[in-house]
Amino acid sequence: MKIFKTVLKLLGPAIAAGLMATLPHLAHAQPRNKTAPQISSFTVDAVAPVVPGSDIDFTLEGTPRAQASVRITGVSKNIVMREVSQGIYEGSYTVSRRDRLGAQPAARASLRLRGMTSVASQAFTAAPVTAAPPATPAVVTPQPAATLPVIERFSVTPIARIEPGAELRFAATGTPGGRALLNIDGVVQNVAMPEVRPGRYEGGYTIRRNDNFPASLTITMSLEANGQVTRSRLNQALLVDARPPTVKNLAPKNNEVVTGNPISVSATFDDMGGVGVDPKTVKLMIGGQDQTRNASITAQFLTWRGELRAGTYPIEVTAADNAGNAVRQNWTFVVTGPQTPAAAAVFPLDITSHANNAQVPSGAIEVRGRTAPDAKVDVQVQAIAAIAGIFGINQQILNTSIRSDAQGNFAFNFQPQIPVPGARFEVTINASRGDQSKETRLVLFQQR
Repeated sequence: MKIFKTVLKLLGPAIAAGLMATLPHLAHAQPRNKTAPQISSFTVDAVAPVVPGSDIDFTLEGTPRAQASVRITGVSKNIVMREVSQGIYEGSYTVSRRDRLGAQPAARASLRLRGMTSVASQAFTAAPVTAAPPATPAVVTPQPAATLPVIERFSVTPIARIEPGAELRFAATGTPGGRALLNIDGVVQNVAMPEVRPGRYEGGYTIRRNDNFPASLTITMSLEANGQVTRSRLNQALLVDARPPTVKNLAPKNNEVVTGNPISVSATFDDMGGVGVDPKTVKLMIGGQDQTRNASITAQFLTWRGELRAGTYPIEVTAADNAGNAVRQNWTFVVTGPQTPAAAAVFPLDITSHANNAQVPSGAIEVRGRTAPDAKVDVQVQAIAAIAGIFGINQQILNTSIRSDAQGNFAFNFQPQIPVPGARFEVTINASRGDQSKETRLVLFQQR
């Protein structure tokens, strides 16, 4: 202060008086004018009616680098919106059972910047709220816990071809009042399936030119209701199935002569590109006798094992796929008496692992067998699979020659490039030494 007064004396009376007159104005200088942030648009995205468990999405456009938030009537929580790009703010809220939205709730957005705030409101529709009955002091009834929604059926209307512009139409029945979404893995996610009537949900997807349907196609839907979510996988082909299945790998072969007992009868079913064989329709007749009850039957194969007297046996197998296309296969084999040829005339070839029609896990598959010592063993493995009823795989995955050891043992491995549950591996093994040879076939299935 002393220094300041000294300066004033040195400046002289006139200059000092002017400076003292200016100082109050400098001390009370006014800040620059502030302007409120601008909101150019505010939208509310909610599938009506809004019920507990529903998602409400908000989008606001306005002044960038501000603080945006939303309040909903009947909801105590302040919903913060995030600026996803310059001037674009987004936020979402999942309705709780504690919320009381009313029949016509509104969302009020606030945009705040430098102490100034602008607001915008938007109304939307919610499910009508029924007033709760007055509480009875004498009796308190606990509210049941929210239960999982139920998907009773999830289906698709088959089409002729998978091609750009073709429309896939999906339908589902289940718990009413929910929110259903469709997912095609590797293609599209979260396609809405609106509720067209209580408990009935429908949706579609038009195939685009650049869509790439993956090998292991998985199509699922999710149903959200009561704050819980249930998912279901589509177990149906996308293509119209007008072709009947075929019966393959007949054993014994047609007109084959079999010696000794017990006898094994087996065959596999191939419905390539179709909806698959219905095991309940399979029927096995051996020598005019119905042996269906005594056979092991799946959608991929049938196997029967039992004692048969010497004679000629006609075999008949009938089946139908899940689209109703029927097939009938007939063949004959001969069973001889107990006598056997001399041991020297029999060229051995046995598969010790795996059993015919066995299921094998994913990964490398090892097959072991036994034949004559130092024999040449030619192996071919064919992989056959249908993928989600869209297309099929039929390729040779192994073609090799090996030799048995001094005890006649041999082994080989194969592994499919694309493991597909339910795929069939047809293994043909031919062992030979000198002028003697024998061939056998083995069928294996990829575990589901």
